[in-house]
Amino acid sequence: MSELDHPFKAEVQSVREIIKGVNEKITEEVKWNAPSFSYKGYLATFNLWAKHHVHLVFHNGAILDQGLGIPEGDYPDRRMVYFANEDEVKAKKADLVKAVQQWIRLMDAKENPSISGLSR
Repeated sequence: MSELDHPFKAEVQSVREIIKGVNEKITEEVKWNAPSFSYKGYLATFNLWAKHHVHLVFHNGAILDQGLGIPEGDYPDRRMVYFANEDEVKAKKADLVKAVQQWIRLMDAKENPSISGLSR
């Protein structure tokens, strides 16, 4: 992050903190020259090519419940979340947390099929 040159660096940092704050087992690494998060598989990666917003890609996001409010898109292998400014990061925080929590439940259930209570 210290070397990141992006007009929405503060928003990227805020989103990073939100994601990492959901579960201590979420790991972070660099993928595509951007912060990327994993929990029993790739969870999400920033796409920092766009300079007019923050773009977060949920890998395999099609498994997430579309009723979460975020993420968006109808791609077979991913879903997107966009943040235009810090106010939007704050406004979407609860939905982002829910999406990450759902991802964790789905990955845990995949590992242990006896886990119930999943919404799709």
